Amino acid sequence: MTALQNPPHSDGAPSPPERSDPVTAFVRQHQTALCRFMRLCGAGSQAEEVAQEAFVIAIRRGVVEQDPSPARAFLRQTAKHLWLRRQRNERLRQTRQAEVAEHLWQQQIAPREGTGDEWLDALTACLAQLPERSRTAIDRTYRDGLGRAELGAELQIGEHGVRSLLQRLRKTLKECMQRRLSR
Repeated sequence: MTALQNPPHSDGAPSPPERSDPVTAFVRQHQTALCRFMRLCGAGSQAEEVAQEAFVIAIRRGVVEQDPSPARAFLRQTAKHLWLRRQRNERLRQTRQAEVAEHLWQQQIAPREGTGDEWLDALTACLAQLPERSRTAIDRTYRDGLGRAELGAELQIGEHGVRSLLQRLRKTLKECMQRRLSR
C-alpha cells in the first residue's frame, strides 16, 4: 500500500478519501513554500513557528477565501514582518543584557582591577553544587537559548514550572555567588 492509499475498513473495503476543510487545504497548499521562504529569510529552525503564526493571522483575516496568488503574498509579507519583529525584540534584549553586563562590570569587577576570574570561579563552583537537572535547565536556557516551552517539554514540566524553576535557580546562584565573593 502506498502512502497515498487510504487504509481499508475493518471489513476489507477501502476507506473513502479524507475530506479536507478549507483551512487544512489552505495550509497544505502554502506551507512548504512559506517555510522555505522563511528559511531563505534566515529564520532557520524558527521557520515553521513563524509560518504557523502567519497562517493563524491569515485565517483570522479571511485570507483562506482569497485567490492563491494574493494569499501567498499576504503569507510571505506577514511571516517576514513577524520574523523581523522577533529579530528586533532579540536585538533589544541583547542590548539590555549588554548594558546590565557593563553596569555590573563597572560596579563589581573594575574597582578591583580584576579580570572577572573570581566571578567565573564562584559561578563554576556554585553551578557544580546544583543537582544535574538544575544544571541542565541553566545550560539549556542560557547556553543553548531554549525557550520555556522547549525546556518544559525536555524536563517534562509546564511553562510555569520552568519559570518557577529558573527563578529559584537564579536566586540560589546569586546567593551562592554573593557568599563566595564576600570571602
